[in-house]
Amino acid sequence: MELMTDQRFKRTLKYLRALLIIGSIFLAFALIVYVSILIYAKILGPPPLAVPQSSLYYSDDGTIIGESHSGQKRYWVALEDIAPELVDATLAIEDRSFYRHHGFDYKRIAGAVVADIKAMAKVQGASTISQQYARNLFLEHEKTWKRKLLEAFYTIRIEMNYTKNEILEGYLNTIYYGEGAYGIQAASQFYFGKDAADLSLAEAAMLAGIPKGPSLYSPLASMEKATSRQQLVLKMMANNELISEEEAAAASQAKLDIIGEHSHSIGKIAPYFQDAVKSALKNVLHLDERTIELGGLRVYTTLNTKQQEDAEKNIDKLIATDSEIQVGLVAMNPANGHVKAMVGGRDYENSPFNRATQAVRQPGSTMKPFLYYKAIEQGFTPSTTMRSEITTFKFDDNRADYTPHNYNNLYANKEITMAQALALSDNVFAVKTHLFLGEDALIETAKRLGISTKLQEVPSLALGTSGVRVVEMANAYSHFANGGKKVTPVLITRVENHRGDVIYEHNPVDEEVLRPDAAFVTTHMMTGMFDRKLNGYTSVTGNTVINDMTRIYAGKSGSTNTDNWMIGFTPQLVTAVWTGYDQGKPIEIVAEKSYAKNIWLHFMEDALAGEAVKPFKAPKGTVGIYINPENGKLATKDCPVKRLTYYVAGTEPTEYCIDHILEDEELPKKEVPHDHEEKVPWYKKIFMWG
Repeated sequence: MELMTDQRFKRTLKYLRALLIIGSIFLAFALIVYVSILIYAKILGPPPLAVPQSSLYYSDDGTIIGESHSGQKRYWVALEDIAPELVDATLAIEDRSFYRHHGFDYKRIAGAVVADIKAMAKVQGASTISQQYARNLFLEHEKTWKRKLLEAFYTIRIEMNYTKNEILEGYLNTIYYGEGAYGIQAASQFYFGKDAADLSLAEAAMLAGIPKGPSLYSPLASMEKATSRQQLVLKMMANNELISEEEAAAASQAKLDIIGEHSHSIGKIAPYFQDAVKSALKNVLHLDERTIELGGLRVYTTLNTKQQEDAEKNIDKLIATDSEIQVGLVAMNPANGHVKAMVGGRDYENSPFNRATQAVRQPGSTMKPFLYYKAIEQGFTPSTTMRSEITTFKFDDNRADYTPHNYNNLYANKEITMAQALALSDNVFAVKTHLFLGEDALIETAKRLGISTKLQEVPSLALGTSGVRVVEMANAYSHFANGGKKVTPVLITRVENHRGDVIYEHNPVDEEVLRPDAAFVTTHMMTGMFDRKLNGYTSVTGNTVINDMTRIYAGKSGSTNTDNWMIGFTPQLVTAVWTGYDQGKPIEIVAEKSYAKNIWLHFMEDALAGEAVKPFKAPKGTVGIYINPENGKLATKDCPVKRLTYYVAGTEPTEYCIDHILEDEELPKKEVPHDHEEKVPWYKKIFMWG
């Protein structure tokens, strides 16, 4: 018996020794595997924590005008910009040992296993915040061993390479809170209409309870279940001494106002402008499309929401609803090039093609100020005269003859001044000037003014037969409005990444591209299209809108068979408007030919309402004198009409007008009875010839 017992003992001892050896080998192997995993994780380095985040677009006053996302509304906020109550509530309900473990809470895992065995089902989770964060970033939510192993591996990598605060911040910015809100900032704005930094204890407890089951615990899905979950969160916070029992009780009784609306929406405000901004982010800042759409950018733009509304309102009001006419509008601050309003069409949903930045259309006579500026640089003056009559131009290089025509074939059939030619939009005068200067002169000037579209070197270029873009023309005219300083269209002033780091900031360039004296003389000539006489209107091109003007404007209209333009400005604002058919068919309805001017004027009046009426200030090197506008000579007291006109110093006329002195010798002067004099409001007198 003793022998058998001894043999049994030896066999048991041998068995235990074998188990010990096998266990040691297993433990050694497990240790080697674990160390290998750690080494491999270290070699791989930190996993990227980038997640899709909504990019936000701001107007010039900081108002959010739009966003882009992939269906997941997420706005990254720093941990210090999240209410401490929300942080404590999340830790209490999700991971009480977060700051003590290294990614895995083994005690919690053991407890969950015991609970699951007792219930014979999975009833208790044991995932830490680090594990949940790893799953949210890199994995799907299927329940497989492969996913669990990968989750553990990513958790190790995250814990090895990031601080606890970085992990917690990332988790709170990526977790799903239901109703399309990803991250605490989006959830806070959706449910309570406030930033995450401003959450109360009651609100924080409510939100912290949602991620367990967003479809169950959202207050919009079930207020009863959401409240019950909130009470549990408050109880856990009190148990962990994060709040007092009294604070928990008060928070549980607090009335919550659930908003249930996302604070931003895509494309509601200035959709054409937003598209242009995204294009600039891609083509100017060279950001890739994923970064633009989902990189959590904060894009600060130049848009003025009030002026944008003014533009859209006047377009809707002034163009007949049944008209197929389209429109492009760009308004800019000439001092810095900031685009304040942009309309690229009448219906973005129907046609997102941006006619303000993409369409190339004939500008007509709006090209003439470029021509006359160049002429002034070359010694012409507002008093330079040429004969306005039907003229055929012949060329020596086998080019076809060219005969330009005035509108309605009306000609003065006499000498007219350059100032008159601009105000009356005389085409013969323009072509003569163009050919005299050389056909390349206008192209060179247009390029100086920022016109990048290729222009044809032809006689008709002076009449705007070569296409340009609306935004180019608004920018070009800005050089006249600001006295010759270089500007380019600016849509974006600053861009920040999701961390708040500035990755782009616009820096203006201080450069002079036009002579200030010649630019001002040209500008002052452009006020002539809005002149009127005391005894009635002149036949200038702006006479149809002058009655509604309350301030000094300079500008030029333009028209072809298929395009109508109006571009004009004050020292504060430049606006270019184009109207026409997309297909380029002729504009034959009379009312449609006036759309561009009417939209321009009503927009300018609304946009500048409340702003000071600023005159154009004459720079050094210019001289203002009164002339007879009929012949460009110095006006005398006998001239019935005289106009203050500016010249580059040294080019002003020295010859006095004697036409009316001779007339007075032949005809007695008629007195106008006082009671028949027209009463004119003060603000319209500024447009009258003196």
